[in-house]
Amino acid sequence: MGQQVTLTGRSEQPLTAKPQALKRCLTNLVANATKFGARADILLEDGPVVAVRVRDTGPGIPAEELERVFEPFYRLESSRNRDSGGTGLGLSIARDIAQAHGGSLTLRNLPGGGLEAVLLLPRRR
Repeated sequence: MGQQVTLTGRSEQPLTAKPQALKRCLTNLVANATKFGARADILLEDGPVVAVRVRDTGPGIPAEELERVFEPFYRLESSRNRDSGGTGLGLSIARDIAQAHGGSLTLRNLPGGGLEAVLLLPRRR
């Protein structure tokens, strides 16, 4: 992606998943982190539920908008310029993929600034 991305943690065993769909989900999250937060720090936690946390150092999202950004075509940046805001589908697609795997995707603002996307994927459905 030509951006600063770090990965911490590892998985002890493979996760049963649809690889292309999961790749799309993670690509959307990392692309958002690097686009709006200048970098992506990925933390992987293995267990009965695999947790993938994608953190950035950007301005975050107003608390009242944290759920709304998952709505298709909803964008915080209101211009029609795709270079500054995209189409408003990335997070909606990412959440749909997480839910299709029996998991979840949430967003939260970090106390010191930045945003964290938390993808939880159960090993068994």
